[in-house]
Amino acid sequence: MSLLRTVLNDSVIIHPPGFYIIGFETFPFISVYFIFLAFVYVVTVLFNSLVIYVIAFNRCLHTPKFLAVVNLAVIDLLINSCTIPSMIKIFLIKDNFIPFNLCLLQMYVYYTAISLESYALAILAYDRLIAICFPLRHNSINTVRSMSCIVSLTWYFALGVTAFTTAIMTRLSFCNSVRVFSYFCDYAPVFRLACNDYTMQWLAASFLSVLLLGVPFIFIILSYVSILVTVFRMKSLDSRVKALATCVEHLILVAVFYIPLITIFTIGFHLGAINPDQRVLSLSLASCIPPCVNPIVYSLTTKEIKIRALAQVRKSKIGTQQTCPQKR
Repeated sequence: MSLLRTVLNDSVIIHPPGFYIIGFETFPFISVYFIFLAFVYVVTVLFNSLVIYVIAFNRCLHTPKFLAVVNLAVIDLLINSCTIPSMIKIFLIKDNFIPFNLCLLQMYVYYTAISLESYALAILAYDRLIAICFPLRHNSINTVRSMSCIVSLTWYFALGVTAFTTAIMTRLSFCNSVRVFSYFCDYAPVFRLACNDYTMQWLAASFLSVLLLGVPFIFIILSYVSILVTVFRMKSLDSRVKALATCVEHLILVAVFYIPLITIFTIGFHLGAINPDQRVLSLSLASCIPPCVNPIVYSLTTKEIKIRALAQVRKSKIGTQQTCPQKR
């Protein structure tokens, strides 16, 4: 096997032509699982594309809240598009080889998207925080411009930080095994194949798992603590119920996304106490299910989007002019 050798800091760095993804080789009934993944991907693309289309072509929905919803839908498409098609290709063509540079690209896109998903959920929590805790100042604090800045900052941050963690992977030598026990070019399973020291990569992965998953999760918790304090100060029971009802869908998304990932990364990555087969299956489900569930549980159940989505599907609207319902 020909190897690409580059000299870095007077040491030989060996990069193989590529890696072999072997995460699902020992799974029973794997064909059923891949059929399920194909269904998940179709649902993800259809419903998130519908959400993006409805919001993009309805000026009534060009508000801070729906800018955050569109951001989440784009990220959901990105997450499942960078993993599920390659997984299905491995199953259909029986070709589990991925070139070295393409492996790094997939790693970069996946972890950028996961980081963005984490921050997107925090942004939605911020929207609920401002709406419930500062109702009189909501329109002045949470503007389209401020929301655009927040969303842009999270993208720049995630792209830059993940670029660094991916770039330092090129400092590793892979002179022994090139078999990655995962369902894609996963960060930890790849750097553990290196035959030189990977302490820097381990520290980067540990620090960034806290920064990109832990920090947004803590912000969400603190946001809901503030929301609960505000809600229980309300005199009317009806007002309390209405305020909390607007948060239920978002809390479901938070639970579906964070609980499995934090559990897997904590137990599997740091403690190493999880079976490799269980880790691969659990991580693939934890990564693929939220982008499929998000538009169904959150976006399409929102009254404004639901009305316009049904109108688009039924093609009941005539003409290009649309009227915005008055807010009460």
